[in-house]
Amino acid sequence: MLEDYDAWFEKNRSASLEDFFTFLRFPSISTDPAHTKELLACKDWLITYMEKGGLKTEVWETSGHPTIFASHLKAGEKAPTLLFYGHYDVQPSTPLEEWKNPPFEPEVREGKVYARGAIDNKGQGFYTLLAIRAFLELSKQAPVNIKVLIEGEEEVGSPGLEGILQEKKGELKADHIYVVDLDMYAEGIPAVTLGIRGVTALNITVKNSNTDLHSGTFGGVALNPARALTTALSKLWDEKGKVAVPHFYDGVEEKGLEGLDEEIDLKKESAPFDIKVFQGEGDYSLVESNWVRPTLEINGLESGYTGEGYKTIIPAEAMAKLSCRLVPGQDPEKIIDALATFLKNNLPQGIGISFEKGHGTPAMITKPDSVTVKGAIAAYERIYSAKCCRQLCGATIPIASQLAEICGGEMVLIGVGIPSDGMHAPNECFGLDRFKEGFLSITQLLEIFAEGGPDA
Repeated sequence: MLEDYDAWFEKNRSASLEDFFTFLRFPSISTDPAHTKELLACKDWLITYMEKGGLKTEVWETSGHPTIFASHLKAGEKAPTLLFYGHYDVQPSTPLEEWKNPPFEPEVREGKVYARGAIDNKGQGFYTLLAIRAFLELSKQAPVNIKVLIEGEEEVGSPGLEGILQEKKGELKADHIYVVDLDMYAEGIPAVTLGIRGVTALNITVKNSNTDLHSGTFGGVALNPARALTTALSKLWDEKGKVAVPHFYDGVEEKGLEGLDEEIDLKKESAPFDIKVFQGEGDYSLVESNWVRPTLEINGLESGYTGEGYKTIIPAEAMAKLSCRLVPGQDPEKIIDALATFLKNNLPQGIGISFEKGHGTPAMITKPDSVTVKGAIAAYERIYSAKCCRQLCGATIPIASQLAEICGGEMVLIGVGIPSDGMHAPNECFGLDRFKEGFLSITQLLEIFAEGGPDA
């Protein structure tokens, strides 16, 4: 009964939140080797916590940071198996000066906990583990099989986990896969996410001399690589915002928003970020541009002197970081090759050009009426007494498409985040009321399948 889980949470609230805050205190930043020791300590702490909660754990070594696999498989082969995915690594916390509290010293203000990882993904991962713990205590027979996969490299593209997926296919077999790392439709309105875009990335460096040059001596003579690069970059889109790279849209099917709840107002949802100008793709709406269309973005530019005052030089080189969000039908490798070819063809002949290609992953989409989706919807509607919406997400969880294929079951992405939680940003936070709601939603998801499934 829902009331039993509510009472369990309140009885264990103080200890559970202290454990959550301990989890947040580990600076488990996966992109920076300087934090490897803390990341591994976080992994060890998590294993101890999961074992105390009734799960059997294994550490899967990878080419990078370890993955934790945990299970409770006492229900038998005929019982449904649910697999929950999350990650214990976090984004870097820079710029530090914008944080109101140290990012790895969690602080509660006005009902929200502020810390790096509060929502992405330690908060959502922890309430999932807490819910499993409560379910195993309160549901004596526990007539479902439970698997948990928590990796340490999601924020850097999941290369380690990807490398061992095939050999772990047997252990990962599941009927229903839940990626607990997404947002609600809006606060108080739950949602299930049926698909996410893929991603690929490219760094380009343009060089025209072996040192910075005096802009008086060489101005008007030596081509400025920053000018050359920005000129090429400006040709990546047409005046309507469509990507102008040949073959970029190869394989992309015209897909509308049928079966989805498309009433979302992205401008309203983005209000906390004070965005001044919005730009969709061509004649597509903002929601279509974010959910069902691919994108190309400049993520960073660097060249020359950027310190205080002035330094009159022609820089030796210029660099840009680019990334693409992909939709079903697009091949990450082909897209990045097309992008590199386009830039090379639009830079002056003879100038030095080098590329660094990033890790790519395809898009993922699931069936809107699968039992997996219905189970999540039923669980959320028990908690919120409101219609659960079906949506897509423009972001990427790198391992999702491959994980769905390996596990063999249907996948759906769930969670109780909202845009103002500021994932990846300074002052990332998570409302403690939604932490409890997330906990209750997972308990009810488990109960629904213990009762025979959403169609029972």
